[in-house]
Amino acid sequence: MAGHESLTFLGGTGTVTGSKFLLEGGGHRLLLDCGLYQGERQWRRKNWEPFPVPPDTIDDVVITHCHLDHCGYLPALVREGFDGPVWMTEGSRELIEIVLRDAAHLQERDAQDARSDGWSRHDPPLPLYTVADAERSFALFRGRPFDTDTEIRPGTTVRFTRAGHVLGAASVSVATGAARVLFSGDLGRPTHPVLRPRGTPPGARTVVVESTYGDRVHPAGTGHAVLADAIRRTVGRGGTVLIPAFAVDRTELVLHALSDLTRRGLIPGVPVFVDSPMALAALDVYRRAAARGEMREDVGPDLVDLPALHTAATPEESMALDSAVMPCIIVSASGMASGGRVVHHLRHLLPDRRSCVVLTGYQAVGTRGRALLDGAHELKMHGRYVPVRAEVVLDEEFSVHADAGELVAWLRALPEEPETVYVVHGETAASRALAGRIREELDWTVAVPRPGERVRLD
Repeated sequence: MAGHESLTFLGGTGTVTGSKFLLEGGGHRLLLDCGLYQGERQWRRKNWEPFPVPPDTIDDVVITHCHLDHCGYLPALVREGFDGPVWMTEGSRELIEIVLRDAAHLQERDAQDARSDGWSRHDPPLPLYTVADAERSFALFRGRPFDTDTEIRPGTTVRFTRAGHVLGAASVSVATGAARVLFSGDLGRPTHPVLRPRGTPPGARTVVVESTYGDRVHPAGTGHAVLADAIRRTVGRGGTVLIPAFAVDRTELVLHALSDLTRRGLIPGVPVFVDSPMALAALDVYRRAAARGEMREDVGPDLVDLPALHTAATPEESMALDSAVMPCIIVSASGMASGGRVVHHLRHLLPDRRSCVVLTGYQAVGTRGRALLDGAHELKMHGRYVPVRAEVVLDEEFSVHADAGELVAWLRALPEEPETVYVVHGETAASRALAGRIREELDWTVAVPRPGERVRLD
């Protein structure tokens, strides 16, 4: 395809993580998203493979939002030679620095733990990248506003449109040469609990749409009745409620919901502990955004109103929570229990029948959260199996991913019909289901690309 604009699906195909899409044309290489693979080992191993093209031949990177499966490979790309600008919204810029610094710290710590405990098959175990690698990538970040065309190179413009997923999340329109491509990024629901709603981006000849929930429909909202019932039951038997929650957006939404449930008298006023330094930093970012008027009009400037709210900033404070006087609520990252402080709490609380784990959203295949959701009787952590005796429930109302109907509605609202829609960022069944629904309801040309597949755009 030499001399023509093309798109190569380097990641985010056949799985819901690792989003990476390479646009080439006119001697210009642009990488849209630079995500980590997460979940099953077959996918995580790909993080260690050589990048499909030399990183020093990529001119620009554009990031849709701050979640690791969309930005988490950036420090490795920079370490391997990429030194061009990384474009994102201003909101994403502030959050991505928090996310990548934390991810690098966790990788360094996990490598050290593996060395100390001897449970890694690698000798010596090394992190994918370090905190220093993450810090070097920050100098390349370029923040841009929503709904404004930015010429990143002669003949190439990008435009960010609100995606309503997390703070700063965007759909990205790219025009380069004869190609016009729209990347949905992760799309939120039509109404986010605290953020301003998603927008409608410009039309494009080629649309790349996510399909995380491409094969399902969210249930009708009940005002977090599942969460409230679980808390009341657990408190009644003297147990601890553990809520694994992503530090960015999900923790903020959980605290917002707990504030509302407490205010309405639907749950008792037990102590609530936030055990994630990254979540505390992200909460500050959300509060500053609220003060700037970036939230819905009915959301107050503080977002959270919990008189019994406590924080665990240090590792010592985190470990002390496992011997805290019950009952209480612990909110800790990560949201799929794939790493971070929540793993230590699970190790302590899962054997206790009084306790309850409340899952708050999508759980990717291969994660501990998915295993719990699927009814695992034991869970492996740090080389040991732990029995699962605690109650496990799922509150689906926290999801800020559009479901199948909402994804189709986003496509239907585009100002022009695209020539081709590519369905990505979903497990295979979800992607195929969404593609079928697009064909049936919109009668558009739609494909589910293979990993590594390359298509022509001009």
